[in-house]
Amino acid sequence: MEVTKKQYQTVTVQCRSLFKNKMSDYGAAWRILRLPSLTDQIFIKAQRIRSLQINKEQMVAEGQESEFIGIVNYSIMALIQIDKGIAEQPDLNVDDALLLYDAQFQIIFDLMMKKNHDYGEAWRDMRVSSLTDLILQKLLRVKQIEENSGKTLVSEGIDANYHDMVNYAVFALIHLQQPVT
Repeated sequence: MEVTKKQYQTVTVQCRSLFKNKMSDYGAAWRILRLPSLTDQIFIKAQRIRSLQINKEQMVAEGQESEFIGIVNYSIMALIQIDKGIAEQPDLNVDDALLLYDAQFQIIFDLMMKKNHDYGEAWRDMRVSSLTDLILQKLLRVKQIEENSGKTLVSEGIDANYHDMVNYAVFALIHLQQPVT
């Protein structure tokens, strides 16, 4: 589990760095996005990853890694939106946004550690393509919950699905960044 913690934290730093740089470039313009808009952004990224995995040919230079980082960051934005509500105008500076980002990532990390313990790090034996498919499945679930006005009868809510998407994307990034043996 110590190796997982270290690898997870390395990916977290990478994702956070891009989030911080984009906040510096664009501000908190994302704060006006409604949850379905964020879900659709994540869906586009997951579909592109799947397309890259299936077609093996790409026309845009960015590969799977940048798309998985996007899934992480958009999912965390969605979780912040759930907690804070949607803003009419950007209302966060970089430092405040990073505090919220870090708080969400800590919740997700803690969840990963609990699940990783119970599942025995099963994700290590999974293919990146399977992690992609699981993210797409979670997105379809989120879309259905959104269509149901956020209500579920027996299932986890939207936030739990975003948590899982972040963890699957981090696991995929760990796999992609490991040297091939």
